[in-house]
Amino acid sequence: MGKVLKYLKRLVYKKRELDEIEVEELRNAFKDRYHHFKLLLSANNKALDVMAEMEEALQGGKPFGMTHVKSWCTLIATNVWQIIQHLNELAPLKYEELYERFKEIQMKINPFLVQAGPFEDGRLTISLNQIDKNLTDQVGSKMANLGEIKNRTDIQVSSGFAVTARAYHRFMAHNDLQTEIDRRIQAADISRIDQLYELSSDIQQLIIRASIPRDLEEDIWEQYGILEQEAGKQGVTVSMRSSALGEDFAETSFAGQYRSMLNVSRENLFQSYKEIVAGKYGVQAMAYRLNRGIRDEDVAMCVGCISMVDAVSGGVVYSRNPMNTRDETIYINSVWGLPKTVVDGSAATDLFMVSRTSPMKIIKKEIPVKEREFVCYPDEGVCRMDITGNKAGLASLDDNKALELARLAMQLEAYYGSPQDIEWAVTKDGATVLLQCRPLKQAGANRRNGHESAHEKHLDELVFQEGTTASPGVGAGPVFIIRKDMEALQFPEGAVLVTPQALPRWATVLNRAAAVLTEQGSITGHLANVAREFGVPAVFGIKHLIDRLQKGQWITVDADNQRIYKGRIEDLLKEREPPKNLMEGSPVFEAAKGAGGYIIPLNLLDPDAPEFRPKHCTTFHDITRFCHEKVVIEMFRFGKDHHFPERSSKQLYCDVAMQWWVLNLDDGFSEEIEGKFIRLEEICSIPMLALWEGIATVPWEGPPPINGKGLMSVMFEATTNRALTPGVRSQYASRNYFMISKHYCSLTSRLGFHFSTVEAMVSERSSENYISFQFMGGAANYERRKKRVFFVKDILEEHDFRVEIRKDNLIARLEDRDMAFMKDHLKILGYLTIHTRQLDMVMTSDVSINHYRSKITQDIQKILHAHQDDPSPHSPRD
Repeated sequence: MGKVLKYLKRLVYKKRELDEIEVEELRNAFKDRYHHFKLLLSANNKALDVMAEMEEALQGGKPFGMTHVKSWCTLIATNVWQIIQHLNELAPLKYEELYERFKEIQMKINPFLVQAGPFEDGRLTISLNQIDKNLTDQVGSKMANLGEIKNRTDIQVSSGFAVTARAYHRFMAHNDLQTEIDRRIQAADISRIDQLYELSSDIQQLIIRASIPRDLEEDIWEQYGILEQEAGKQGVTVSMRSSALGEDFAETSFAGQYRSMLNVSRENLFQSYKEIVAGKYGVQAMAYRLNRGIRDEDVAMCVGCISMVDAVSGGVVYSRNPMNTRDETIYINSVWGLPKTVVDGSAATDLFMVSRTSPMKIIKKEIPVKEREFVCYPDEGVCRMDITGNKAGLASLDDNKALELARLAMQLEAYYGSPQDIEWAVTKDGATVLLQCRPLKQAGANRRNGHESAHEKHLDELVFQEGTTASPGVGAGPVFIIRKDMEALQFPEGAVLVTPQALPRWATVLNRAAAVLTEQGSITGHLANVAREFGVPAVFGIKHLIDRLQKGQWITVDADNQRIYKGRIEDLLKEREPPKNLMEGSPVFEAAKGAGGYIIPLNLLDPDAPEFRPKHCTTFHDITRFCHEKVVIEMFRFGKDHHFPERSSKQLYCDVAMQWWVLNLDDGFSEEIEGKFIRLEEICSIPMLALWEGIATVPWEGPPPINGKGLMSVMFEATTNRALTPGVRSQYASRNYFMISKHYCSLTSRLGFHFSTVEAMVSERSSENYISFQFMGGAANYERRKKRVFFVKDILEEHDFRVEIRKDNLIARLEDRDMAFMKDHLKILGYLTIHTRQLDMVMTSDVSINHYRSKITQDIQKILHAHQDDPSPHSPRD
């Protein structure tokens, strides 16, 4: 009885015609809904694009800063919020629970974007006599190590003091610098080296022009006065060195990336302090932090102020071989005068290799001609002096001093329990003074005896074999010669850096370099340190290098064996290690990874599942997926809810064995259509007709033959049923929706476990044209589904689509092309939408993959040329 009453009620309602006012109201209501629908889709596309960018960054490749992470999270949150708003405008009060889910997810993301304030004990300066490793977060690791050694061992360290992290924050706040610096960083594209140079210069000038607060000045004067008393004279000169916080993040070395000022006088203490603080924003320091994922806000620039050592000789000692964990040899590089030329790689250095045997002995010694040295001026500063006479060819250390340095290295290694990188100087009275000590990062076991078969095979391509391995590995690329900073701005991705000197500032291009070759430099220099850290092969000390190579010439560098070959030697390159993800484990990476965990994963997959509800949205991606599914349903529901035939969806009359429903958003039909069905010739949507041509031109031959058991579920059987006709009732029969206007089309296609969407705008105005395609799902295991999306990716990329893969989800986009181009590419998508379903089940062998690849290529060519043979490609197929 109830069913009869409902039927009569519907019948009576249908007989009443709507008056003109009601019709106009409904038309306006639909226009408003269409407006929100378009805005929702736009926000959805923007959110997914940023999610894809964020996920790609987390998978390695290009570096990113904390500014990127905050920007990604802000853009995604903004667009997801807009998606929720527009869906609730379409269906008031129906999806308000999404607002609460959004807020809960945002609350979980926020802690990854907010830096915890540093612990500071309030002191602006601390004497080196009071410093040990427990004060690392106050004075930086460099000064903490010096204080630890000075106060816990018998090794000689000069007197001094540290200007603390608290002082740095006091200085920055006094001038309100951080706000302005943050603004400038956010406005610049720091991945572009030219903008990085400009930004660096602007920020450094801001800092150097700033004033030092009075209380900090007084504390520095007081500490400096103590140094004068200890030295027994006024006007003692000092070495002022950076000692930044954050230098020990993720095994970072920061070798040579910050600034030091040597032999500084009393009058220039404060100017030197500001220049070292400004050095935090030097080009190489900013580039290094970006590549290593160090947050700008984590780096408080502490400064060490140490009595200057007027060295007779100086250098660096490594307690072990940095390129071979099995080699326990101690390496000492030294020069006359200050150790500056050892660490900056600007001159030839003496090499002593010392064994750990008892007694210790020097097992190798190389003493090149040293043409110049750095020495202290009597009053202030340092100068480079030419070395004359016999001194140039003499060893800068005698054997006894070399053995003494070797014993010091072993002592420090034993104290810290790991290999150490030690900078030292010898005074005029013969005392050895420690200047710096930090952990030494080692590469794996030596591979110098490898590649011999490849070497014999390519002897004719060998250019030369010379130099010293500064960083192991193999790389190939075109030669690019750098002598000055302006040339570094033009350094191309994947080139081999060739330069006279192994200067620390060339570290700015290491993330783009395939290898590094230099005429001067040693394995203990800063550039060698960073090259090993970045995993970039490097050979130093190649005489007349630049004269032997031409810019643009392709070479292969076998750094393990110091061999340089002409061209690209694939036999060598195939054995190289995969590139490092330099950011993994860093603060920026961990912040992005943590925030991304509440943004990127997609858990809501099946709209028919009981879990497909707002309360089960645990990520922003879940919300976008939920809203995208529901907005299509809400748009199609409008005509039915309001008994408004003009806006009711029509079933497409066609011979493709699935049901297709079409909703006219505006001017997608050639005329007003009565009844439930529409024919193809009554549709005038340019993108839909192009898409349909790809769907219908080549009939689907059914699912591919599949071996094995599997495929038992009713859901999957429904999707393989080619007899799915309008007369067959199925929960899948209404899962293919077109929403159209003359120049716009949105297709949402649910084919069992397979889900795809196409959205396109195609008009005479190329600048407005775009195609967006998303493809996911399948019934096979994850590996086969993943192989299929890469299979589809290759096809799309051959046809100019920009494609991104996220797990087994493919997203492709094309924009800003003319109408004919866009129509052809919609035909390709229409074909792939139909013909790639269930291919995941046969992604098991190269034979099968190649077969379907060949067939698809031929079919696509047939579709693209079909209009040449058929003057009416969009005629109905009854």
